[in-house]
Amino acid sequence: MTKTASAAPRSGGTAREAPADPLRLPDADQRSLLFRLAPKSWAPFLQLARIDRPIGWWLLVLPCWQSSALASVHQGVLPHGRDLLLFLIGSIAMRGAGSTYNDIVDRGIDAKVERTRGRPLPSGRVGAPAAVVFLAVQCLIGLAVLLSFNRFAILLGFSSLGFVGIYPFMKRITSWPQAVLGAAFAWGGLMGWAAALGSLEAAPVLLYAGAIFWTIGYDTIYAMMDVKDDAIVGIGSTARFFGRRVRVGVACLYAVSIACVAAAIFAAGAGGLALAGLAGFAAHLAWQVAHLPAPAESLDEDATPALRLFRSNRDAGLILCAGLCGEAVRLALG
Repeated sequence: MTKTASAAPRSGGTAREAPADPLRLPDADQRSLLFRLAPKSWAPFLQLARIDRPIGWWLLVLPCWQSSALASVHQGVLPHGRDLLLFLIGSIAMRGAGSTYNDIVDRGIDAKVERTRGRPLPSGRVGAPAAVVFLAVQCLIGLAVLLSFNRFAILLGFSSLGFVGIYPFMKRITSWPQAVLGAAFAWGGLMGWAAALGSLEAAPVLLYAGAIFWTIGYDTIYAMMDVKDDAIVGIGSTARFFGRRVRVGVACLYAVSIACVAAAIFAAGAGGLALAGLAGFAAHLAWQVAHLPAPAESLDEDATPALRLFRSNRDAGLILCAGLCGEAVRLALG
């Protein structure tokens, strides 16, 4: 997510242009009920929080749910419903806060890129002071959720802020900003277990490692859509780093992710449905690699295939989560 998980599909054969309607950014999901029902004056702030692009909070909450479900398997109890709901609320709030923070930091760069110049800050529809206030409100919501957990989980949650804080600057100094994004986005791989057990063991650490490599992989797919603009602006990404070997790079990242998740499942004493979920997760990632556009294709005017593959990671994560939850239910009721 070189530009915070919001790549835009280009229409084939036409030049890339900023959206004519400032309330309708190129990759926005206009099916969002809140976005459609809210007053138009709220639209710039909903766009700052990426409410019209739900894939971001899905990818943030899924490692939390997977970790919580893995803890339930380890305990032999039903999934922790309260924790799952809190993680959902917290992920929506903190994804919005992270996106707002990223836009505040990157507003100068975004103004130079066709796809992002229509965003609320570079377009002038929201001023930086108002964005900072909005950021604070979202952080307070996230804080309220975090304080609902045990002390260990609270301290662990705060310790993730370092990765969140430095991520927007990494693309300026390294070709691997996705690694820092992975460390931040995958933190839920630790949080779910910590919220359930008040500690960490090998299983959640391995799951966290798997989620990091998964994130780097899918964000490399995402970054393929921005390689031209990133080269012009002078920012790095793994898509630019891998170049014509991007398919091999993503395949390797996904393979390491699958291996780490498998190790986490065995470390937690799981099997059965958890392994079935892992098999489905692995098959989905293999499908993504098989359908990944060649680098030459990713540079043309149509970014829709890569965007579709990136967004499909919600389904990949849900498949794994369903397997883990199903195993927890099986063990609890069996």
